[in-house]
Amino acid sequence: MPRVLIAGPVAWNLMIHLAELPRPEPHMVVAEWHHEAVGGTSAGKALNLRRLGVPVTLMTVLGDDFYKDRIVGVLQNAGVDLVAVPSATGTERHTNLMSANGQRTSIYLNLPEPAGPITVPPLGDADVVVADLAAFSLPVLRAAREAGREIWCDLHDWDGEAEFQREFAETADVIFASADRLPDPVVFMRERIEAGARLVVCTFGAEGAMACERGADPIHVPASRVASVMDTNGAGDAFFAGVLAGRLRGLPLEESLRQGAEAGAAAVQSKELAGPGLS
Repeated sequence: MPRVLIAGPVAWNLMIHLAELPRPEPHMVVAEWHHEAVGGTSAGKALNLRRLGVPVTLMTVLGDDFYKDRIVGVLQNAGVDLVAVPSATGTERHTNLMSANGQRTSIYLNLPEPAGPITVPPLGDADVVVADLAAFSLPVLRAAREAGREIWCDLHDWDGEAEFQREFAETADVIFASADRLPDPVVFMRERIEAGARLVVCTFGAEGAMACERGADPIHVPASRVASVMDTNGAGDAFFAGVLAGRLRGLPLEESLRQGAEAGAAAVQSKELAGPGLS
C-alpha cells in the first residue's frame, strides 16, 4: 500500500456537547456530556487513513508535557509513525463547544511554536504528501513540490481570497475546500483546475460533496445517512481520508467519494476522530 506523509496540526481537545451554542449574554449552561480526545485536522486524517489500512507518517509540533504523552499514546496505538517537532510553547489545546445540530465554536487554549527550524522528514517512501494549514507545514509543502511528490491540501473554509491559504492552493495537485464561503463552488473548482490542480473537491456538509477532475465534468455524491449523530468533529477529515485511500487503491473518483462519505458517516457516530473500531 502506498505511504502518506502528513504535516500539520495535532491537539488535545476538551469537547463540550450542548443542546445549542451559548447566547452572547451572561447565563448558565449545563453540558449534555463532555469528553477529552485527540483533535486537530492532521490527526483526523492520519487516524482515518490508518483505519482504512493506509501507512501514515505524521509530522506535527508537540510540547514536552502531559498532553503530548496522551497524543503520542493514541497515535502510536493506531499505528501512526509520528515525527514530533519540539514546541517552545507547549502542545496545542482547544475547547470545542458542540451543539446538537452540528455547530461548533473552537476556543484555542494554546498554540504551539516550533522551538527551532523545521527539518523536513525524508520523502523517499512517501507516495503522497498532505500539507495541512500551518506555518510549520510550508517547508514540507515546498520540499514535496521540489521532489515531485503528489500533494493534497485541505483549504477548509477558504474564501478564495485570504493570503495564508494561497500557497497551499497554488501548489497542491489535489484540493479540498468547504463550500461555505465560496460564492460559486463550480467556478472555484474550474479556476483551480485551470491554475494547475488535477482534482478539486468541495464539501457541503450534510448535502454531500462535489468533485471536478481535469478534463471532466463535476460530479456530486450525497452524504451517507446515519441513524444518529454523536459528534461531528473531524467528519471532514474522515471524508478526506476516505477519498485519498480510495484513490491510492486505484478506485474511480465517484467510488472514492462514496468511500469518503462512508468514512465521514462513521466519524460522526463516534466520540473519536476515526469512527468506531479505533481508539
